[in-house]
Amino acid sequence: MKKRQLGTSELEVSEIGFGCMSLPTDEKDALRIVDEAIAHGINYFDTADLYDKGENEKVVGKALKHHRNDIILATKVGNQWQTNSDEVQWNPSKDYIKKQIHTSLKRLQTDYIDLYQLHGGMITDNSIETIEAFEELKKEGLIRAYGISSIRPNVIDRFLRESEIASIMMQYSLLDRRPEELLDIIHQSGRSVVTRGTLAKGLLTAEGMERANKTGGYLNYESDELKNTLQKLMSTHNNLHALSLHSVLQHKAIGSVVTGASSPEQIKSTIKAYETTVTQDQIEQAKAITRQDVYKEHRN
Repeated sequence: MKKRQLGTSELEVSEIGFGCMSLPTDEKDALRIVDEAIAHGINYFDTADLYDKGENEKVVGKALKHHRNDIILATKVGNQWQTNSDEVQWNPSKDYIKKQIHTSLKRLQTDYIDLYQLHGGMITDNSIETIEAFEELKKEGLIRAYGISSIRPNVIDRFLRESEIASIMMQYSLLDRRPEELLDIIHQSGRSVVTRGTLAKGLLTAEGMERANKTGGYLNYESDELKNTLQKLMSTHNNLHALSLHSVLQHKAIGSVVTGASSPEQIKSTIKAYETTVTQDQIEQAKAITRQDVYKEHRN
């Protein structure tokens, strides 16, 4: 498993990361999956305080506590659960971030977080105090680096200009190529992209056609167009999973492709795809087959 530097930070993350939201709540099952990931060289684990009202952080903390020195641990902040309800309030305030990190540290059973990410963001936010919060947490040694999770061009542009973020988490796949208009800018600024949704809810795996028949369309792809696109992609490479991963990893801005798994077998499938050769010509063919849409909202 190759590693890449995350922005200008000291963090070296595996090219395939693990999205912890899919971990089962059973401690033994979660541990088996985490151990499988680590055995295959995955060192980047990404969770959020939003997932399952913080319970996911607890599961992650238990599963990773014996591996803490060998992994890069990332979590997110900004979505505040309301007391005694399932409502979530957006809260990027300095006071909340600096208070909430201690809750996450306790759940994760660690005394520092490698990458602390703002879980969203709006152009109307007071970004100055948000950035101050992250910078102070760095100075206090509670975090090693910080980033944002956002697909909003105006928010991304603001943090690129005004902060020292190491990374931006964005949904990016062959079926959602909107981030491509920003990748060169992000790379030139010295930052990295951490991707999510690269397998497009399983559509870009061996189960793609089966899932397409059940789900209908995906984003701007209508049902028939989606199925036709998947057929063409599978004609380009006999391992759609591999084609999907390498088509994203080929850009220098990408730090890690974060994929989930609810079983050790799914980890093995992703690793097999990662280790499968995909040529640049096949990647270019895949790009010619798929749509290159752009973000239409949240622009300056």
